[in-house]
Amino acid sequence: MRTVATIFPEVKVIEPDVFSDARGYFQESFAAEKYRALGINETFVQDNVSFSRKDVLRGMHYDPRLAKLVYVVFGRIFDVVVDLRSESPTFKRWTSVELSSENHRQIFIPAGFAHGFLTVSDEAIVAYKQ
Repeated sequence: MRTVATIFPEVKVIEPDVFSDARGYFQESFAAEKYRALGINETFVQDNVSFSRKDVLRGMHYDPRLAKLVYVVFGRIFDVVVDLRSESPTFKRWTSVELSSENHRQIFIPAGFAHGFLTVSDEAIVAYKQ
């Protein structure tokens, strides 16, 4: 597992290990110890799943207390994160990443950031911890 840098040191794009063969693939969607090693020390208390059709825009969602770990189970999305921490030097700046069931990427969004996405495939199933 590795991380990809974003303009926000706190926001992490994660590329998990994926084990593929002729049958398909296997990946861990979350393992607390491995994520702690990446600097993600959250205690997630809820898992959510959303289904969206093409061109559906969800967000921007914001709760100043909650961090999220977002990934796509099926399909492809254009994912956006906005810094809403008024004291931050990156206040109101944003970054984006494509998340898909093909690239297996995840994004960790700490508390203080808004999150939203646009479905770019015909359908998408998005899962997230918070």
